Amino acid sequence: MDPIKTLRSRTVVLPVSNVDTDQIIPARFLTTTTRSGYGGDGAPKADFVLNRPEASGCAILVAGNNFGCGSSREHAPWALMDHGFRAVVSTEIADIFRGNALKNGLLPVIVDPATHGWLMEHPGADLTIDLQSTTLTLPTGRAVRFPLEPFARYCLTNGVDELGFLLGRDKEILAYEASSRA
Repeated sequence: MDPIKTLRSRTVVLPVSNVDTDQIIPARFLTTTTRSGYGGDGAPKADFVLNRPEASGCAILVAGNNFGCGSSREHAPWALMDHGFRAVVSTEIADIFRGNALKNGLLPVIVDPATHGWLMEHPGADLTIDLQSTTLTLPTGRAVRFPLEPFARYCLTNGVDELGFLLGRDKEILAYEASSRA
């Protein structure tokens, strides 16, 4: 995973509520355990918001309410990251999707309804997301805080997942195990 300390990007707005994980990545694509190659098997729909030219290069997805609902599907954050997203912003992100996103390097940002409304009305807005201060800054200069657990922030800013974190503590774990046997 690439670390995220500060993310600066234009946004693409997906003004749809209740986008579930099967809409993000249909079950027929769940045949692999790699984190890439989720571009689909046909020609993209040119009129779909994520396929429009103005969405190219956007790393921040502003989504409708209740994003990522439905079944637990680790492939959903993988698919979004494979598309180029590093953050999803909404007023509500489903708990299981949120956990899967954090474990895989996709930052879920939950904002208040007023901020969300502004973002929905201003597609292509240039945002700055700072993980150290856990703030999202609008082009107007207004900064809003978002919740992020310290361990998730550590993993994201250091580009490690939970397993990578544990493997990085291998010497300490072995020392502890050796001392507990003595």
